[in-house]
Amino acid sequence: VQLVESGGGLVQAGGSLRLSCAASRRTFSTSAMGWFRQAPGKEREFVAAIGWSGGSTYYADSVKGRFAISRDNAKNTVYLQMESLKPEDTAVYYCASRFGVEVPITAAAYLLWGQGTQVTVSS
Repeated sequence: VQLVESGGGLVQAGGSLRLSCAASRRTFSTSAMGWFRQAPGKEREFVAAIGWSGGSTYYADSVKGRFAISRDNAKNTVYLQMESLKPEDTAVYYCASRFGVEVPITAAAYLLWGQGTQVTVSS
């Protein structure tokens, strides 16, 4: 059972990236998925989360209107579309999974984590 993120990279401010997180588990379609990020010297922070059906989504205030989380249960994949990127979005981005109907926005509530993908936004 694992989560594998991809899609990170270097982009100029104002640019876009789409992160993907592929899950190798049959319970993906009944799990909430979250994206978190951690910048150097800072704590891991919540970015976005989505319920198992995709009907419930939550965002940190800092990314509302710029980021969009979505999922494709047929592909066991969750996405994070990031638009209008800013230098302060630079961080390692992690996806996380939690079985069940709850959609947490705290890192401690998620039990399964990916290895992370680096996003660097240059000014």
